[in-house]
Amino acid sequence: MAKSKFLAFRINPELKRDIQRIADDEQRNVSQICEMLLYEGVESYKKEGAKFVQRLVAKQKQRTK
Repeated sequence: MAKSKFLAFRINPELKRDIQRIADDEQRNVSQICEMLLYEGVESYKKEGAKFVQRLVAKQKQRTK
């Protein structure tokens, strides 16, 4: 499938390092890893709806404490 859209956003440097490590370990590029992770998140949201996001927000709050 041809890709014609661009998405850019700022992230925490630690998260960027972790994504880069995953990409290196899997011999893929950062864009491929991000696309896979985003796709899986969207699919989970489609199945679970708001519960999925609520669970993510709760996890994020725990990390920032």
